[in-house]
Amino acid sequence: MLFVAALGLVCAAPFVTGELPVAEAKEAKGKAKPKAEKKAPAGKGVFEHGCRVQSPQKFLERRTFVSKGVLDGGKHTKAVQYLATHYGNVGDDLTRKLNPKGALAQAVTVQFMGLPVSVHTKVAPALACVEKKIKKSCTGASKYTPRALGGFRGANTYRGIEISNHLFGIALDIDPDRNPCCGCVDPWPSHPKCKQKSRSPYDRAAMPKCWIKAFERFGFDWLGHDALEDTMHFEFLGDPDRIKR
Repeated sequence: MLFVAALGLVCAAPFVTGELPVAEAKEAKGKAKPKAEKKAPAGKGVFEHGCRVQSPQKFLERRTFVSKGVLDGGKHTKAVQYLATHYGNVGDDLTRKLNPKGALAQAVTVQFMGLPVSVHTKVAPALACVEKKIKKSCTGASKYTPRALGGFRGANTYRGIEISNHLFGIALDIDPDRNPCCGCVDPWPSHPKCKQKSRSPYDRAAMPKCWIKAFERFGFDWLGHDALEDTMHFEFLGDPDRIKR
């Protein structure tokens, strides 16, 4: 997220452009197979493009601990404890006690749709699977070319106690100039898409719905569903230990 009025989010992350290669998923059992969606044996989960299909964990979703601009400290702390345990500390006393290893020290630069972005190494495989899903499914009218990405941040952008998931390296912003955060502080509400009447947050984003569904397929939450209508922002809230197995 870039700006939050009620909780005091004040600055934006840098965005980068460029091009890096992405490795293809390895085929199982040493035998080449067609690039198609496949199911694992019963009880082992469903896999597509080499990643487990999973939903965001509800207790990690921002809208479960922030309601009408008010943060529930207990629920927020539970979410932060999980994230720090799995991804590392973000430089504060609470997360250092939970994990001595810093999240930023586990950053890796990967390609997403031809642009480099820095994310936590644990979520990089899920992002690669999102890209494969988009390239296969989001064609024709659902085709979209991103211009700028924002990922890992080294400093929190909140004045309050809420911790941005960009600090853990699990959040990604795509084209803030085209996918605004209509519930954030100025100048975002002045964006043309925020001034238009809308039946759903999908109308606020330049990104097609197909892209959003591709992210959600692999454990990412879209903050267009949040009260902020932060349509640029995705964050991986699935289980990082179950992406590939």
